[in-house]
Amino acid sequence: MPGHRTKGFCASAAALALCAVLAGCGGSGESAGGGKVVLRYTWWGNPDRAARTEQAVALFEKEHPNVRVQTSFSGYDAYKQKLAIQATGGDAPDVMQLDYRQIDQYASGHVLLDLGKVEDTLHTDEIDTGLLATGRVNGRQYAIPQGRGTETVVYDTKAWKDSGVPLPGKSWTWNQWADAMRELAEKTGRPGSVDPGQSEDAFEVWLRGQGKALYTKDNRLGFTADDLTKWWTFTDELRREGVVSPAEQTTQLDGSVENTPLGRGKATADFNWDAPSSGYLALVPTGVTLAPMPSGQDGTPGQYFKPSMFLGIGAHTSHPEQAAALVDFLLNDDQAAKILGATRGIPVNETIRKQTASELKDFDKTVSDFQSSLEGTLKDPPQAPPSGDNALQTTFQRDYDQVSYERMSPREAAENYVTEAKAELRS
Repeated sequence: MPGHRTKGFCASAAALALCAVLAGCGGSGESAGGGKVVLRYTWWGNPDRAARTEQAVALFEKEHPNVRVQTSFSGYDAYKQKLAIQATGGDAPDVMQLDYRQIDQYASGHVLLDLGKVEDTLHTDEIDTGLLATGRVNGRQYAIPQGRGTETVVYDTKAWKDSGVPLPGKSWTWNQWADAMRELAEKTGRPGSVDPGQSEDAFEVWLRGQGKALYTKDNRLGFTADDLTKWWTFTDELRREGVVSPAEQTTQLDGSVENTPLGRGKATADFNWDAPSSGYLALVPTGVTLAPMPSGQDGTPGQYFKPSMFLGIGAHTSHPEQAAALVDFLLNDDQAAKILGATRGIPVNETIRKQTASELKDFDKTVSDFQSSLEGTLKDPPQAPPSGDNALQTTFQRDYDQVSYERMSPREAAENYVTEAKAELRS
């Protein structure tokens, strides 16, 4: 799962629209010499994730001697671009790693196999039903969550403690969060946090705390211009007070922790997803701590457990059963789980998650303990967002840039966003 979102939209929606036309062009998978089945499996990640994945795949091949798995990986942005090109050409891999916001797009584009066709091979009974539902589109399962993550307020442990401001507890509201950021700014002489106004993720948490959602079940906008005006008025006032980062810092966010205010020593706290927050350790050597996201004024949580990533099978694979066996192995095999650790988030298989929790170390354990502290307090995650959400992430940030540079009022920017969003979701 990516951390901060970038302003670039890597996968071409126009290109993916061609997938339905090109769906009949070829198919993934082949047979090697001697009748051995060859599967292509691709993912994004870092070298550590790659090394562990290769070990798990080698174990799968040992247990399935009739299958050979060709693997490839790259960084997140490059991966999205390559997968979009492969999908457009009708050449999607047999097994592929997917982001939450790709599910609807690839399912609608006939790139993903309906997993109901391989349900005898692919077992999902150990996965939370709410989490599993995030991989469904129009009632059909097209992808399976591979890891579980959640958003967090991550903060410089030493800087916050040294400030004398009370540390976050197990729950706090957005107003309490704002008060804490004011105190931090006053005590430290720098903004308390990155400005959350630019983050669609933070807005979604705030919105869910009000009992609303980004999107309705029929993929329409789930909030009004009034809702977004309230959010942007709240964050704009904090920015004007110097409580959160100024425009020139938030507009530099590029998806890396290195360019965040926290990573550059220009803020005490930030918003990110739990597992990617490990990147701050190299930048904040005194350590970071994970705190829950703020809730609504009545205590309604907006935070939720989100699939850190998914596994899907190419709709035109020549070997659906073998591809399903690989996915099942990566999700449900005890030895594979020990090899993979928390490199893709906390395991979604509930039995394996409980078995491996005591074996996790360092930041993997930090993430596991943080998630355990939230068990039973969060609501079910929303369904996978509609295809247009990818483009709307950029629109959301662009419109808030106009607010933070004081070129538009929160009301003007909110009305502009809602108008564009409705048009995008109708297209």
